[in-house]
Amino acid sequence: MINHVTKTIDLSTGNPDLKKQEIKTYFESTYAVDEKLYQLLNCDEAFYQRADPLRHPLIFYIGHTATFFINKLILAKLIDQRINPVFESIFAIGVDEMSWDDLNEQNYNWPSVSEIFDYRAKVKDVVLKLIEQTPLTLPIGWENPFWIILMGIEHERIHLETSSVLIRQLPLHLIKPLGFENICESKGQPPKNELIEVEGASVKMGKAYGHRFYGWDNEYGNFSEEVAAFKASKYLISNAEFLEFIVAEGYEKQEYWDNEGWAWRTYQKAKHPRFWRADNNRYLLRLVAHEIEMPWNWPVEINYLEAKAFANWQTSIKGATYRLPTEAEWYRIAEVSGINENNFHQTQANINLEKWSSPGPVDHHQHGQFFDVIGNVWQWTETPITGFPGFKVHPMYDDFSTPTFDGQHNMIKGGSWISTGNEDTWHARYAFRRHFYQHAGFRLVQSDNPLNIRNDVYETDEQVAQSCEINYGKSALNFKNFPVQLAEKCIELMKGRQNVNALDLNCDTGRAAFEMATHFDQVTGLDLSARFIRVATQMQEKGFIRYISKNENELVNYNDIQLSVLELQNKGNIKFLQADANNLKPIYCAYDLILAVNLIEELYAPDDFLKTIHERLNANGILVLGSTYNWEKNQIKKEHWPGGFKKDGEPFTALDSLKTLLSDKFVFIEPPFDIVLAKPKTAREHEVDISEITVWKLR
Repeated sequence: MINHVTKTIDLSTGNPDLKKQEIKTYFESTYAVDEKLYQLLNCDEAFYQRADPLRHPLIFYIGHTATFFINKLILAKLIDQRINPVFESIFAIGVDEMSWDDLNEQNYNWPSVSEIFDYRAKVKDVVLKLIEQTPLTLPIGWENPFWIILMGIEHERIHLETSSVLIRQLPLHLIKPLGFENICESKGQPPKNELIEVEGASVKMGKAYGHRFYGWDNEYGNFSEEVAAFKASKYLISNAEFLEFIVAEGYEKQEYWDNEGWAWRTYQKAKHPRFWRADNNRYLLRLVAHEIEMPWNWPVEINYLEAKAFANWQTSIKGATYRLPTEAEWYRIAEVSGINENNFHQTQANINLEKWSSPGPVDHHQHGQFFDVIGNVWQWTETPITGFPGFKVHPMYDDFSTPTFDGQHNMIKGGSWISTGNEDTWHARYAFRRHFYQHAGFRLVQSDNPLNIRNDVYETDEQVAQSCEINYGKSALNFKNFPVQLAEKCIELMKGRQNVNALDLNCDTGRAAFEMATHFDQVTGLDLSARFIRVATQMQEKGFIRYISKNENELVNYNDIQLSVLELQNKGNIKFLQADANNLKPIYCAYDLILAVNLIEELYAPDDFLKTIHERLNANGILVLGSTYNWEKNQIKKEHWPGGFKKDGEPFTALDSLKTLLSDKFVFIEPPFDIVLAKPKTAREHEVDISEITVWKLR
């Protein structure tokens, strides 16, 4: 039996010397239990079998968890010598079906099993020496060297579980149940499931930086969600309940599946869950190291797509709307069950390898009115994973969370019988592709409330991301933020005026509008591109945006920008709308100030715009224009050029043209001045524009 599996440790308090010993014990325990898992493989051949076509063979994972330590310690500059550069390359990446994962076996020359275990022993010595020699100060936060060691430990504990799922898919003749003999013996028919009422409430999620437990970056931040009342199944859905779906030909009826689910079912030719095996008139259940008669009172283990099809089937036969819980609803179930952050570790459950080395009956661990709110098997949710407001990427592991923020990875909550370490915590947030298998099942929710799914994926549109960086990113090349300078000028010009109504034409992703809204009564932001307006609207509605900016070559930065951190707020006095500045609706009028910067060079008829813009202003209204005067860039027809050519044989500049076009309605009230706009292409490459700013007052 596997034993001596410790829970994740408190990183905030205690004696530094004793804490070092605790970390050492935690590391040694983690290393030992991971290697114990691979003792299930009864021959070297098993290490080179691909249990899942979307995964590497097991030899990769036993090497990966060790090389992870070295690669992160090198990156953090805690060590400067590699042990085996070849291993630390081939075992570095390839765990989640991403575009950069190379699963072509022809590209790998796997080492022998003995070589890997020799390598692991050397890595262990390096880490132990580092623990011994590195000074420790408490609390241990992101910047602390021991955080990187904890990162390696918790990473290995994740793979303890995910590798056990792969071993569960290997042929049994390659497995010996050494250390996994302690499977649950309680089998039979499940109790009748029922729905329990859960009152609605505001649910708070996310944890503070500096929390006492180690956390992955996606756990941090602060998010509240209003959860309406719903009903949830008392027990996890059992094998017996899921059998009814199979008998009802649920796998053959497309109407129960969404498009993604039916495509998976068709491709796999699935007729039942992956861990089930049909044997004449009976079903057997494959565990990690055993195959047993189907325990009908255990929770079914399936992927999200199958769970969703089951819920749709229930909806069709019962006339009420059934689905899976959201992440917030899972927390609400936990709360009404008396489980919280402080007692999570003490709650009795089939988790952390403390009970069995298998699932068990759905009615053995009661939590309030519910059973198995935590433990036994993970629970699929309807929620695609994304970060909370305040999310920041840890610089030493920038691809842990953000690649999954793609709307294709759904959250699992609650942990399973083999979830250890960080997985066995209140704030744990793990997500997998919807067609993947884990030790995961589900419970049903019955609710007529609309399903509210946050779509906070990172903006990858290159032009939009560049606009986000210009508007909300760090100042480039020592130039002050461009839209902030524009807003400050507008605020200065309106000083002393009351009830100011301003229009930001070509508002981009909205920074200048937000800045002006802190001083003006009403601000309207217009832009021709819905791509930019969408981002500004998200910032307004949700208080944050996320985008990917280029760093260098294949490296990128993941940026999380919050309105509150910029000391801005949404006071309800901003409107963002899509509009063509060359064809504005009549409703866009009665403004005290119009800001139109880097706009006229994008219009198809800038001269027409300039001739009519006065109609949009109140008496004594102010027009702030800015332009690079590059008419050729957007191929504006020459007859619409406002200057920039020879007239009567003499240079006729854009400024000359502005004065000609505007002087009949405006007074030119101050000398023009330049503002530099540095447009980032990468972290070290910028395109620099110089906009000439002119200020005009309506006569």
